[in-house]
Amino acid sequence: MRVNKLFPIEKIASTLVLSACVGLVVPTAINANPVALATPVVGLPDFTELVEKSGPAVVNIRTTEKVPTGQNANGLDDDQMQEFFRRFFGVPVPTPAPKAQPTPKNRKQTPQAQEEEVPRGVGSGFIISQDGFVLTNAHVVEGASEVYVKLTDKREFKAKVIGADRRTDVAVLKIDGSKLPRVTIGDSDKIKAGEWVIAIGSPFDLDNTVTAGIISAKARDTGDYLPLIQTDVAVNPGNSGGPLINMRGEVIGVNSQIYSRSGGYMGISFAIPIDEAMRVVEQLKSAGKVVRGYLGVERIDVPKEVAEGLGLAKAQGALIQRVMPGSPAEKAGVEVGDVIQKVNGTVIEKAVDLNRVVGDIKPGGKATVTVWRKGGAKDIVITVAEADAEKAPAAKTSKQKAEPAANVFGLTVADLSDAQKRESQFSGGVILESVDGGAARAGLQAGDIITRVNNSDVKDLKEFTAVMAKVDAKKAVLLLVKRGEVSKFVAVRPTAQ
Repeated sequence: MRVNKLFPIEKIASTLVLSACVGLVVPTAINANPVALATPVVGLPDFTELVEKSGPAVVNIRTTEKVPTGQNANGLDDDQMQEFFRRFFGVPVPTPAPKAQPTPKNRKQTPQAQEEEVPRGVGSGFIISQDGFVLTNAHVVEGASEVYVKLTDKREFKAKVIGADRRTDVAVLKIDGSKLPRVTIGDSDKIKAGEWVIAIGSPFDLDNTVTAGIISAKARDTGDYLPLIQTDVAVNPGNSGGPLINMRGEVIGVNSQIYSRSGGYMGISFAIPIDEAMRVVEQLKSAGKVVRGYLGVERIDVPKEVAEGLGLAKAQGALIQRVMPGSPAEKAGVEVGDVIQKVNGTVIEKAVDLNRVVGDIKPGGKATVTVWRKGGAKDIVITVAEADAEKAPAAKTSKQKAEPAANVFGLTVADLSDAQKRESQFSGGVILESVDGGAARAGLQAGDIITRVNNSDVKDLKEFTAVMAKVDAKKAVLLLVKRGEVSKFVAVRPTAQ
């Protein structure tokens, strides 16, 4: 198992550790000037009223799946299990009574496969409306044949999955009921780091287990579409989909992931902000899916050295590494190497912001995108498409060579052949035949295609040579390099440095 990773809670094999807080002594530095609190701390919070109020609306979710009759958990049928026990244990496994063999008359007939329902997993959820809508995680119900919801009063319902969105890990279920207990939805925009919260769920299938902690951070960028709430509330397998509740008894998050080096809970957990989750819920209830806007670009954060080379005041925005063929971005004229700074006036601070802002735009709508290109800002109007509607073909790397040209940065380049231009989907540029010195240290490789030097496009070897002749050989040169399907800026220092 890899370490330092975010895990959906249900997929963790953890060890339950009991701990107790005996006492706490806070040392004070000599001659220090402590800051007085507006409200003195008089004791730890009491969560009993919160649990009594919210607990009845928190549900246990168990899922099942259908497997062929006679197939065990490892996917082996009876005959395969007999052979396994004979080889490795020297004894046959006990077998049921032999089945009747088909007669020659009906042997050609294929009997209909028999299936049985077996347990698949458990999770948590909470009722958001009195008529039976339940919010949980998408990974809790993913792949399930049947979903069952159990309330604290021991009533159990067979649930219908209204919709699930894997990108945000949100799912909506519906059970038949009326006047059901429900939670109070809060405002996750108003939460503050340091405030007390509790989680209620079914860790290890222990219904309505309550754990407490504080909000550690408001917005952690752990995915393309959601900044998650970080807490130190103990969550474990079975907590997924349960509510994160503030001291006012309001749900402000949906418990979803943990950070772990070992695969078990290590003091850091993450919850989906309830504001984001409820936006997804409304789309799932109305359409059964989430519709998102799509530009058709691959982007990264702007590195500091790239920002300096492009003349940007600071490293901010989304640097375009690839524009998908036939995408809205390509049709509108977005280019590799552009830095998207704003979308409809909303500032793009980091690359991840681009997906979130564009995702909220209705497909077919117009987006005014401000890009930084060759030392200046430019507005481009793009007609947004629906996400996942287009897929880009894989590009190939050519191995053909041409007459090389060398320079002090350790680059040996050549013109692109017609075949290489077709394969790379680029009409111009030069191809790297070999690298040395500064180019090698910067990570460039033979087969990379250079399309820009600093702020100058290069269509062929002649232009590349002319531009490089004007470059200060004592300073780093900024190259726009295409490798495979992705383009990126690479700062290359002179070989002597």
